[in-house]
Amino acid sequence: MVDEHQIRTFVDTVRPQYEDMLAQMVEVPSISMDPSHARDMRRMADLAADCLRELGADSKIVETDGYPIVSGGWTVGAQHPTLTIYNHMDVQPAQEPEWRQDPFIFRNEDGIYHGRGATDDKGPALSALLAARFAVEQGMPINIRFLWELEEEIGSPHFAAGIKDRAAIPCPDSVLVSDTIWIAKGRPAMPYGLRGLLGARLTLRTGSKDAHSGLTGGAARNPLAELMEVAHACVDAKTGKVKIPGFYDDVIEPTKAEIKSFLKSGFLVNRFKAAYGFKSIRTQDPIEVMRRIWASPTFEVHGLTGGYYGPGVKTVVPSQGELKVSMRLVPNQVPERVFGLLKKHVIKLNPNVKVERDGVLQPFRGLFEGPYVEAVKQAVKEGFGKEPAFVREGGSIGAVVTMQREWKVPILFMGLSLPEHGYHAPNEYFDWGQASGGMRAFARYFSELAKMEKERM
Repeated sequence: MVDEHQIRTFVDTVRPQYEDMLAQMVEVPSISMDPSHARDMRRMADLAADCLRELGADSKIVETDGYPIVSGGWTVGAQHPTLTIYNHMDVQPAQEPEWRQDPFIFRNEDGIYHGRGATDDKGPALSALLAARFAVEQGMPINIRFLWELEEEIGSPHFAAGIKDRAAIPCPDSVLVSDTIWIAKGRPAMPYGLRGLLGARLTLRTGSKDAHSGLTGGAARNPLAELMEVAHACVDAKTGKVKIPGFYDDVIEPTKAEIKSFLKSGFLVNRFKAAYGFKSIRTQDPIEVMRRIWASPTFEVHGLTGGYYGPGVKTVVPSQGELKVSMRLVPNQVPERVFGLLKKHVIKLNPNVKVERDGVLQPFRGLFEGPYVEAVKQAVKEGFGKEPAFVREGGSIGAVVTMQREWKVPILFMGLSLPEHGYHAPNEYFDWGQASGGMRAFARYFSELAKMEKERM
């Protein structure tokens, strides 16, 4: 069992090192979706590998057909279990006008760490890394490996190929992911499930050029109107209920125990509305809201393009239109099957509409109970004074499904970010309270795994 005084002393001691490493990382604009930052992506990989080596870990940059993966850590004995901790080192763009500072200039305001990537996901990654060094110094009988991806923000297109390099990225006995958000400060919440994602583009061309509505209107087909009709036939705009036949057939509803855990998360409808700037939402029932954002599939319309969209009204009948949509999927929905249902439904409605898939992520459902879950509970209680609620996450992390498919080992989550940290938003920051609590939580988790190993032996 980890000594509480020892870990707190260690955490206080390494604070300057943590802040220096985070400053270096934040000031590398590792924007994976922008090709102009390709050199910065290489700089980020080199810096991440250097950070591992600086703490005494081995490290290797694993090349892929895209951006590389950084792998490293400590292997203390082949007879001991191996834990892999996953984080990502790429970040979202930072072009929003609301930024109050240069997003890639690190600023430390008495333990408030400003800059893009501070909370998503560089700060949490360094908390785990420094806690791992403590565990190694204490002689804990576990191998701790790190897997730092540089393409998470673009859907992990080369991750599956990269982790096939078993020499550089060995198959672990379990995985801990640190890339999720709590519901509220002081109310830890850890996901055990993720929604999948299926994007699609629906296009319709009815002419070779836009036409004058006064001369052709009434006789000419209007592709935008027809695409709106298709959208209406796919989803009820007021309730969100998806109308595609067979869409809900494979959905696994959350159990009563899961709903009870959702309620422990500290979720508040008014806080949810305020956080995202909503004036109104489809329901005020907190259980129903949580069910909808974590455990139910969706159909969303993201954009309708075509025709005239400048100032005023230009009276044309468009020659073509495109409807951009996506569906969030839950266990046990299969994206390929759902895409087939969508295509069949749309073609029946309007055979001239072309339906193309645009991005796929599988849904994930992990452990809700068992020794690894108990280890996370004890770890978070050690770090933050309260056991976490186990919830599902509404978003997607492509690498998680890949690791589950390739390794078939338990995958747990222990994120450190808060809603106010500005995840994917302007003025992103992290703070020492979450960073230091995270170090204590990770150290306790390593101790719990070591305890499990001793009991096994």
